[in-house]
Amino acid sequence: MPPKTLHRIAAVLLFMAGVTSIALPFISATALTLSIGVIAAVAGVTQLLRLGQAEDSKGKVFRRLSGLFYVVAGIWVVAYPVESEISLTLFVGLLLIFEGVMELAAAAASQAEARGLVLADGLVTALLGGLLVAEWPSDSLWAVGTLFGISLFFTGFRLLTAE
Repeated sequence: MPPKTLHRIAAVLLFMAGVTSIALPFISATALTLSIGVIAAVAGVTQLLRLGQAEDSKGKVFRRLSGLFYVVAGIWVVAYPVESEISLTLFVGLLLIFEGVMELAAAAASQAEARGLVLADGLVTALLGGLLVAEWPSDSLWAVGTLFGISLFFTGFRLLTAE
């Protein structure tokens, strides 16, 4: 498959994920939280299994503790998704602010025709992140799904319209 086709498929998937996340914010926030928990637990188990095969004992204790932490944190997130969503909201807010600032910097450095779209994407993303941080923790249970969805929507739209 040509790279341009893969790019378009990824853009459409981001766009659709954004629409779905906006339409179902509670479900998308919970799905995002649970995904992070499962990924953390799997990463921890993988690290622990790999340690069992490693012959080098230097630092093994610290890597074992790190793997255990990932497993415990992942299980905690899956067991307590609402509490985890509150923390995740702050993290996503900060992440969106950072992403928005990077998009703004990219727009400032770019000479491409799509520079305006990159600028708009950066502004929207940074503002959405700022809203999450400003309203944290009161809007944590719905906002992360909605605002993350808006960010995905605009990113997918920008990628679809830019060459």
